[in-house]
Amino acid sequence: MLLKNQILLTGMLTIGCQLSGFSQAPDPYATVWYNQLHQSPQQEKFRKLAPMPAGVVYIQQPGEGEAEMRQHFRTMKQLGFNALKQIMPLPTWTVERIAAIALDEGIIPWWYGEGGYEAITPELLKKLGLPPTMSMADALKHPTIVKYQHNQLKERIRRMEEYARTSPDQKFMRTSSVAYDPEIGGRGLELNEKGETLFIDWLKKTYKTVEGLNEGWNQGHAGLFLNEQRTFRDWDDVAANWRKVTGREYRHVRDVLRFKVEHNLDRIRASAQQFHQFDPNAPYRGGGEIGLFNPIAWYGVDMAGIADVLTDYGSFYPSMHFSWHFGQVGYELTRSLYQQASLMSDLFKGGWTGGWESTGGPQQLDGERSGTDQNAYFVESGELMQLYLAQLAAGFKGFGIWCWNSRSAGKEGGEYSLLDRNGQVTERAIAIGKLGQAMQRWRFELWNAHKEPVVGILYDWENEALWAAMSIPGRDHYKDRPMKARVGLGRALTNANVPFEYVTPQDLKSGLGARYRVLYLPGFLCLRTDLMPVLTEYVRQGGRLVMDLPGAGYDEYSRVLKTGKGSPFEQLFGVTLDDFQYAGTNRPIRLGTYDLNGFVLNSTPTGARPVATYSTGRPAITEHTLGKGTAVLMGVEASSDCFKPGNNAAEALLLTHALGTYKSPYHCPDAIVYRLAASDADHYFLLNDGPAKTVRLTFGTLKYQSALDAITGQPLSLNSPIALEGYSGRWLRFVK
Repeated sequence: MLLKNQILLTGMLTIGCQLSGFSQAPDPYATVWYNQLHQSPQQEKFRKLAPMPAGVVYIQQPGEGEAEMRQHFRTMKQLGFNALKQIMPLPTWTVERIAAIALDEGIIPWWYGEGGYEAITPELLKKLGLPPTMSMADALKHPTIVKYQHNQLKERIRRMEEYARTSPDQKFMRTSSVAYDPEIGGRGLELNEKGETLFIDWLKKTYKTVEGLNEGWNQGHAGLFLNEQRTFRDWDDVAANWRKVTGREYRHVRDVLRFKVEHNLDRIRASAQQFHQFDPNAPYRGGGEIGLFNPIAWYGVDMAGIADVLTDYGSFYPSMHFSWHFGQVGYELTRSLYQQASLMSDLFKGGWTGGWESTGGPQQLDGERSGTDQNAYFVESGELMQLYLAQLAAGFKGFGIWCWNSRSAGKEGGEYSLLDRNGQVTERAIAIGKLGQAMQRWRFELWNAHKEPVVGILYDWENEALWAAMSIPGRDHYKDRPMKARVGLGRALTNANVPFEYVTPQDLKSGLGARYRVLYLPGFLCLRTDLMPVLTEYVRQGGRLVMDLPGAGYDEYSRVLKTGKGSPFEQLFGVTLDDFQYAGTNRPIRLGTYDLNGFVLNSTPTGARPVATYSTGRPAITEHTLGKGTAVLMGVEASSDCFKPGNNAAEALLLTHALGTYKSPYHCPDAIVYRLAASDADHYFLLNDGPAKTVRLTFGTLKYQSALDAITGQPLSLNSPIALEGYSGRWLRFVK
């Protein structure tokens, strides 16, 4: 935590230096700064070991004994899998007993694979009689190191077995977290008796005085104070009557959500600390089985906060099962996979993220309750290749697949698995095993690779929380508004092959703004006042800031944001935002040939120039030159309009005004392409969501000497068309 605070302080002091020059700087994507954001001894160990687990869940079937297990583990290893994400034993066996058998067969029996090794230092090498200058790649393969580390893992199994035998419930402690535990109440405003008591304690700690609470909860504003009669008198009054605050007051709802967040973060931290004390070499896993297209703030969850907790303890992950987490985006997979993985990776910049809860096979009868048969999927090698290539492209370092073999009865029986219903090796198991082998081959290069984004998409829990507060009661769709804006923006950028990355207010305050040529605020109804100086400096130093609608309606206390003459908003965007209006209900309004259906605005330019007008003649899109950069105000729901596929006009409008003169460094109009840049080579991940085709991948200023298929090793001609299988993906390595 001390290191993180030092980074934040240094970032605030040097933000101008980091921003200046942008692409002309020696480190144009602030990569060194990026790596420091979640730095810790644990993360440093991971970076040096460069673990790349290709893990699966083994489910013991009735009648399977040691001989059958060993055959499973040998088959896994032969195909390219190297770890067990989880073990599910029969009642006559134990996890630890099966783990020992797996390790004996060369399969590390935990999701983290070699990430659970003791740090390989010059001191350890010398202790084992090896050259202290031996490379990490050579050390990891050396029989002496392997024997030593596996002996350490055997001791871990023994200690876990001993712990479980002596614990009251005969189980080992938690080694991973769930994102939300209803210990203090359900989702939204729900609090149980324990939660109510702890919430009052949290309010006292947060606001210090009742006067501070009255101010924070807008009790001095007409129509919002207690029973429209008075403000709170003392803390007993707060405890007895806080629920009587009108639902029109949003800040108190936000506070319930934030209280739940912080309570859960404390719970996760305590669990991680307990496990770390048991074995400091074993990583803790956090994130949880929660879909990132859900209204996370309304759930009482802050994923960025969980990532911060894990800095000292382990790895961050999402759950990525098709039938559980994609209903909110219309059951669309190909583009959504990268957005979900990228958000998690980008919230843990510099830390270890992975797909530790991912899918392995067909799924039709089980999943999230949706009330529709559409929540069912065809899953073969192509769909799985898209999933795991999207994860790699997003920055994940390994996967854990549910499951190797399926449950043998009941819910999920016969589904989700790499093996078929009869326990036979499938085409998809072979394909993903080959991917696992390639991940090992390029592990050190991937661990040192980074995105080089053109666009940063701002993601702020406070904005999500305001929308969630507005949804209570009776306006449930508001909870999804920030997600739809974020997804729509991601779709437009993905379809145009424009590299992007999610960025948080903390990232910007830490000095990471120089990484992004364009910084986009999609659907930011809540624009925090503490961000205004940071955004203004970003623009002054050469950034292109873009905000669309609905944006800048409220501040972090749900007070109407000041956007008039002389306000920080007006000074940044060069306009006064006079009113929000709405198009398409009772008044048709167009922007060029585009019929608008959503928020529009009345604005008065004070320094900005209009670059597009509504059919009413009012300014619709303005650009304001400030210092070396530009602030763009798009008076349309540009990102939300792109949420559903097929709105080509909306995507073109967004791209034109968001990018300005900026372009992607590569071009491939017939495929989705993501890129990771390393010092010696760039890795390209091409996804095809249609029938088989050939495509051309061209480059602007990027120059390469040679190329090959990263999985098969097949050489490629730099100027030749690239063949893509239908509904699948391909991983290519271009040597600089």
